[in-house]
Amino acid sequence: MGKVIGKLTFYFEKPFWVGFFERWEDGRLAVCKFTFGAEPKDAEIYDFILHNYNNLKFSSAVESDIKDKKINPKRMQREVKKQLQNRGIGTKSQQALQLQVQQNKLEHKQNNRNKQQQDKQRKFLLKQQKRKDKHRGH
Repeated sequence: MGKVIGKLTFYFEKPFWVGFFERWEDGRLAVCKFTFGAEPKDAEIYDFILHNYNNLKFSSAVESDIKDKKINPKRMQREVKKQLQNRGIGTKSQQALQLQVQQNKLEHKQNNRNKQQQDKQRKFLLKQQKRKDKHRGH
């Protein structure tokens, strides 16, 4: 197992605050979106990460390029400042999140299809049993 890097971004999506978790592991990016209610305080965020990080449902990992070289501290400060001013989500993150939404949708469709088939089979068996019960007395 290689290096794991995590990033948490908060933004306001009316009327709730949303936390956007990004996890880079072995050059692959996985994301998760979590909706908070009111604006969380630092202590609440820290507590949430400690107790609920393992329960978060991350998307399947997507190939991502990550730089692993030393950066000049001043340049790093500029990049951090730029990221703080940036109010959006990176395109790779959006793609990973969209992939997770599509997978959840397919899973939901499959579950509904299976449930409908089971209901259909159950109704058919009930109908057959009713027929047998009707003819039993004659």
